[in-house]
Amino acid sequence: MTRPEADPNVAVAQELMPLVEKPRTLWRDGWERIRANRLAMICLVILAVYVLVALIGFTGILNKPVEAKVGDSYGAPSVHKISLWLGTDIFGRSVLWRLLYGARVALTVGVLSAVISSVIGTVLGLIAGYFGGWVDNLVIWLFSTVSSIPGILLIMALAFVLKGRELPFVHDAQGHPVALTGIPVIVLALGLTSWVGLCRYIRGEVLKLRERDYVAAARAIGLRNTNILFRHILPNVFHLIIIDFSIGLGGFVQAEVVLSFLGLGVTDQPSWGRMIDDAKLELLKGVWWQMAAATVAIFVFSLAVNIIGDALRDALDPRLRGVD
Repeated sequence: MTRPEADPNVAVAQELMPLVEKPRTLWRDGWERIRANRLAMICLVILAVYVLVALIGFTGILNKPVEAKVGDSYGAPSVHKISLWLGTDIFGRSVLWRLLYGARVALTVGVLSAVISSVIGTVLGLIAGYFGGWVDNLVIWLFSTVSSIPGILLIMALAFVLKGRELPFVHDAQGHPVALTGIPVIVLALGLTSWVGLCRYIRGEVLKLRERDYVAAARAIGLRNTNILFRHILPNVFHLIIIDFSIGLGGFVQAEVVLSFLGLGVTDQPSWGRMIDDAKLELLKGVWWQMAAATVAIFVFSLAVNIIGDALRDALDPRLRGVD
């Protein structure tokens, strides 16, 4: 039995197969653009260091060193001992350990607030842009009302109202109601007041996407609105959520500092805002290192987050990439 001759077209196709480039998705193309941005990659490493320090703080390793006396009151920075690299405060505690512990508080507040804000802004923007009518009017009235109040005043007022308020159906081991204090107060105050910008962006994009052919086809085959929203429209606006999340992260950390400085934030554990609050009187005595340490930490974090946010916007936003 003779062996049939191989099809030359098949042979050529097999030879060219390794040369065929895989389809370039939005996420793959975006990652390649970010990798090509050296400054964005440096900032990504810096942000990873902050996250690592925050995770170390959650292990409890810093709980004892942060309150331990390691030197004299208002000891100047010294290179002879790690805990004295950034000096000491009025109680002789290491400013370095308190600075590292503050990263845990800052990232907890920033991430949780950004999650709450993103969820609220995304859901309201999706339903407003997709359903239109009275739903759209209601959402517009809601975010117009919230945005008409100065942001910092609204956050301060909400934090003041929430602070000390008992949580319904939540009790401690002794059966006593649990009151809101510290981080939960800041997270709720920031998350419940900072969703307006994302909601507007999502609504505007959904107004355009709901008229696309694939959405009309999904309606024609009888898909439910929830399936259309979360399986066909949400993936096309997800880049906006990521960009808003990254840019808002730095703003939430700065807001935590302001609230802690005003006595409405974290008061039961070290934070960058509390360090700045403690240092306001130290400056009169020429003690600058605690203020400088907290300020530099906030500045570097905010700068890195904003640069990464700009890089994500340039890499993922179809309008900036020349894609409709």
